[in-house]
Amino acid sequence: GTLLNVSVSDHDRSDSLLVSWDEPEGGGRGYFLALSPLGSGMLLQNGSAGPNTTSFWFHGLTPGTRYEIEVTATLACMDTTSQTITAQTSPSPVRNLTLSSSSPSSLRAAWAHGHGRRDGYSLALWHSHSQSLVRNVSLLPSTSTFLFEGLLAGSEYALKISTLAGPSQASISAHQWTAPSIPTQLRLSPGSSTTLIASWAGAAGAAWLHLELHNLLTQKVSMSLSARRGLSSYTFQHLHPGTHYWLGLSATAGPYTALGPNATAWTYPLSPDNVTLSSAEEQNSLEARWSVPGGHRDFYLVTLQEGEDSAPTRNISVGGDNDHVTFHGLSPGQQYSVQVVVVAGPYRASAQSTAAWTEPQAPSGVSLSSQGSPHSLLASWEEATGEGYLLLLSLAEHPVKNSSLPRGVTSFTYEGLHPGTLYSFEVSTVAGPYTSSPRRISNWTYPLPPEQLTLSNGGHSTSLQASWRAVSSGSTGYTGTLWETKSQEQVRNVTVGSDWTNVTLENLVPGRQYTLEMAAMAGPYRSPVRSATDWTYPLAPSGVTLTNSRCPMGLSAFWDKAAGDVDQFHLQLYSKSHAAQRNTSVGPNTHNFTFLGLSPGTQYFLRVTVLAGPYRSSSHFATEWTYPLSLANVSVQPGREPQELHVSWVESGGGRDHLVQLSVAESLSIIRNVSVPRGVTQLDLEGLVPGSRYRVEIISQAGPHRISSQTAIGYTVPLPPRSLSASPVSTAQALAVHWEAAPGHRDGYLLSLLQEGSSAQPRNLEAGKDSTNITVSQLEPGTCYLVRIWAVAGPYRSLPENITGCTVPAAPTNLSLTNPGSSSELYTSWNEPPGRRDHYHVTLYSLSTQSRIQVQTLSPDALNITWTQLEAGSKFAVQVTAVKGSLKASSINVTQWTYPLAPVNLTLSSPSGSALVVSWAVLGRGAEGFVVDARDTASGTPVGHTLLGGHARSHILRSLSPGTRYSVAVRATAGPFHASTPSLTHCTRECDALPA
Repeated sequence: GTLLNVSVSDHDRSDSLLVSWDEPEGGGRGYFLALSPLGSGMLLQNGSAGPNTTSFWFHGLTPGTRYEIEVTATLACMDTTSQTITAQTSPSPVRNLTLSSSSPSSLRAAWAHGHGRRDGYSLALWHSHSQSLVRNVSLLPSTSTFLFEGLLAGSEYALKISTLAGPSQASISAHQWTAPSIPTQLRLSPGSSTTLIASWAGAAGAAWLHLELHNLLTQKVSMSLSARRGLSSYTFQHLHPGTHYWLGLSATAGPYTALGPNATAWTYPLSPDNVTLSSAEEQNSLEARWSVPGGHRDFYLVTLQEGEDSAPTRNISVGGDNDHVTFHGLSPGQQYSVQVVVVAGPYRASAQSTAAWTEPQAPSGVSLSSQGSPHSLLASWEEATGEGYLLLLSLAEHPVKNSSLPRGVTSFTYEGLHPGTLYSFEVSTVAGPYTSSPRRISNWTYPLPPEQLTLSNGGHSTSLQASWRAVSSGSTGYTGTLWETKSQEQVRNVTVGSDWTNVTLENLVPGRQYTLEMAAMAGPYRSPVRSATDWTYPLAPSGVTLTNSRCPMGLSAFWDKAAGDVDQFHLQLYSKSHAAQRNTSVGPNTHNFTFLGLSPGTQYFLRVTVLAGPYRSSSHFATEWTYPLSLANVSVQPGREPQELHVSWVESGGGRDHLVQLSVAESLSIIRNVSVPRGVTQLDLEGLVPGSRYRVEIISQAGPHRISSQTAIGYTVPLPPRSLSASPVSTAQALAVHWEAAPGHRDGYLLSLLQEGSSAQPRNLEAGKDSTNITVSQLEPGTCYLVRIWAVAGPYRSLPENITGCTVPAAPTNLSLTNPGSSSELYTSWNEPPGRRDHYHVTLYSLSTQSRIQVQTLSPDALNITWTQLEAGSKFAVQVTAVKGSLKASSINVTQWTYPLAPVNLTLSSPSGSALVVSWAVLGRGAEGFVVDARDTASGTPVGHTLLGGHARSHILRSLSPGTRYSVAVRATAGPFHASTPSLTHCTRECDALPA
């Protein structure tokens, strides 16, 4: 039981364990130690230690292995005590640790396993510059490599790898850089003629950047530099203008160097100075000169530009050491300038000269034309190269006008010149300081035409006279041609001297249009033609007639054509009775025409006129009547009185008067003829029979013509019936209507019944013409109706006769009179009868007193009533009557009793041993009767049941037993109802009366 407090340590030795213990109390005689692999049960090493020893070393163990150690101490009296403990040797660190970078973002760690065993590995990667932990990884004991990815390019990292065995570990460290990343997007561009700007991206992945600039022209290094991480651009200064450079870029990180991209660029070249363009010795040639600028260049590009818009026309490339060039074979009179461009690589620098001109040439294609104008000449020419033109117009070698025109104008019009005059024209080309030799041409202006040329017939049918006013100057004579205007056939030519102003043209066709064209002559030109036109006078037509075509609104005209030409015939038709007239024109080959749409029954006059141009000749007048139209819309309507008819019509036009004929429709015999003048459109016929059918026909007359209208039928209005009455029929659903017939005729009667207070359509009935009464059934009971009656003849009615009649109301049904259990109340109810009523009369009768005691008037929608304060024990009868005006209908009578009141003051007395005297009093009228019941009090056996009249107030019970107690009760009866007193007991003579 002695504790040794054994402990184990390795003192940083992976193949040894030091076992320590405490000396037991009383001291130990010696110690025995045994070591075996944990869990194997196999002894691996043992050892012993003498007294006073408290530790022991085990050597030659396997690193990282768990062991079981037992320490046994020998005590006094040969006792022993043991203690077992487990321990583990420290692991061995890895061997041959390497750290290498295979890409800018990764490091690969590789190692050889140390001797012994291990539980696993722990890897910690640190960023050297920031001293921050980047990764912490645990690996299986069999792992010997690991790849760290996602690292920063061109950065230094430190790796610590620990071998783990239980709580112990053995560590080893290594340092390494990631490979640098190559910068991208390297650009080299000129900033000026002496600077280049380098820029790049992705420079954060290198610790150092190395830049080296080469002059490709001299193949020498112009500049080199190194820059720390983060620089992304640099400007190279003090370089040569127009020079080609090469830039190389590399990245360095620790032992790694990565060659980056390279780029080339040119510095801007300098532009030339003092560029000039001037004439060369050879004609149509120009020489360009300039001063050579500093720096280098590949060549010069010399561009010759033509015109004001400086359009390029020639390009010449010359070496970088040249300072002039000559252009040959240029266009005469053209403006030029030169642009000298210095080219160095892709870059250019240019300079422009001022403008210079070549000598111009005179225009070609020069013309001078009058274009038919007497006061102007049009000068034109073909475009010549130059700045503009100088123009000169001369008359007989004397200058008339000098003009200067810009380039692009190739014509000029001279105005205000003399007609028929010869002019000279010169034109020269101007270009810069140069003017070409002139080109010359001559031409005439046109003469003026004759003025105020007229042509007129003077009222003649076969001749025309032409006249004009002579021109003021430039005319040598007149020439003219006469044409038929319509056919364009030439009739004759006329030529006269310059002093003629008129001429007469004979033997022409009447009514024909002619055109004369005349012109003035001067030199080789003929003036514009002047023309005049006119017609010879036409001849009037003959044989004009106007006939009736038997069409009510038409007349036909006929005529014969005279000799000569006609443009058209104009027909004028009019009537003295109408302000408007008809004007119609027809073609020259038409010899008849029918006028339609004329006014019927009207006299017309016709005149035919021949038209030839503005001239006309008219015929005599012809006349004729149109047929009249039958009257339209003949209407026969009743007059203001039943004995009158009103006839009206619409006149269709024309006619002199009308004849109105009246006949009875059934007999067709004419009973009246009335003549009315034209313009009257209505007539009243009086003294006729009311309600009769008549026929009217109207005859119209116009000149020798007559025509009848359509026959119209009309009715006189009938007289209304008389003595109208409407009375109810006992069936309560009908009215009997009676009337008397009025004088005259009729086709029948029309009746209308309209229910009072209803929005429904009235009920219509018809009766024969000989009827004087009608019974209208299926009406609503107790309802008043407005009865109207008309006499009918054709579509017409008489004035109405009106009367109001009411049907008998319906009696109430299912009348009941009930007792609600009261001695003073009765309840009456009934079903509502069909139809209407003004109110109900409800009458209550007392059968007990044979009198009417109450009458109530109730609203028409009431269905019950309660009677109060009635006499108890009485019999009553009730009747309900529906009332409509003076008409009534009553229900049957029903009866009922009120409950009786129980008798009061009941007393018993025994006048003898075998009799009891029963007496009582009543309240009010009493009852219909009384019942006296008696029984033996002890046995309950009935001994008496007596029915008494309503007037009884006492009763004697006989044949009773002496000295016996009896119970007696008296009941009041009324119909089926009764009310009893409480029972009283009493003894026959020998006993006192006691209450029960």
